[in-house]
Amino acid sequence: MRNKVIGALFLSLAASIWGAMYVVVKVVVDVVPPLELVWIRYVIAVITLAIIGICMKQSWKIAKRDWLLIFLVGLIGNTISIVTQETGTMLSTAQMGAIITATTPAFMVIFARFILKEKITIKKCLSILLATIGVVVIVGSGRIDVTQKLGGLSLLIAAVTWAIMSVLVKKIPSHYSQIVVTTYSSMIAVILLTPFVLPKLNDLDYTKIVDPTISGGLLYLGIVSTAGGFLLWNKGLQLMKASSGGLFFFFQPIVGAFLGWLLLQETIGASFWLGTILIFSGVFIVMKDE
Repeated sequence: MRNKVIGALFLSLAASIWGAMYVVVKVVVDVVPPLELVWIRYVIAVITLAIIGICMKQSWKIAKRDWLLIFLVGLIGNTISIVTQETGTMLSTAQMGAIITATTPAFMVIFARFILKEKITIKKCLSILLATIGVVVIVGSGRIDVTQKLGGLSLLIAAVTWAIMSVLVKKIPSHYSQIVVTTYSSMIAVILLTPFVLPKLNDLDYTKIVDPTISGGLLYLGIVSTAGGFLLWNKGLQLMKASSGGLFFFFQPIVGAFLGWLLLQETIGASFWLGTILIFSGVFIVMKDE
């Protein structure tokens, strides 16, 4: 029970951090394009995690048989999922992004069944249904332009790959430090993205990047959102079933919508609170099912 509560806390914090991330990205992306932004985030995250790992005297050794799994986490989750999420959001609407990304927990249940052999229970299905309805209620039912299909497809790829990554994390032996695992998977993303980003770095407007608002946003995205968020998410998944842990992903739109209202003067109404109640109901059901 103690591990379940700690795992739930870590997952909730990670999703809340990522919800706040969207407010920061809205400001920073006007100066730093999506692909370069993802790369800079990971560079900052790797440096941060490496310093923490060295100060805590973590063991950096990984058995040869486990390197493929860590590489797949870095490729599928840290690279493909994040890049397609940024691209999909750019090509589509925020509403479409929130709705499609909300399918991630459902995919996690499916992949956990086939990869980890976790059972699909009626309670898990009900909890996902309630939480998904909650997200749709919060986001609204705005029209989706058919010309935005490419963005929608990109977001769907992001949701599927994030679900696969979250399930694969469960297969990494728990005796490895999550700081070390997260550092290596983030480093893989940096290596994979560097050939695409390096030629574009000279085009960035560094006079705007050194502005405290932009530089502070980059530090938040790299240290808190990427290093901290991934660390909390991966550790939380180690303490809970993957199919159940995915439900905490729904805290992301709650926090994002709330901070959008608080900091960006975006409007929220009764639908926000109704959706929040539905999401919390889904999480409560799955917590009892653990």
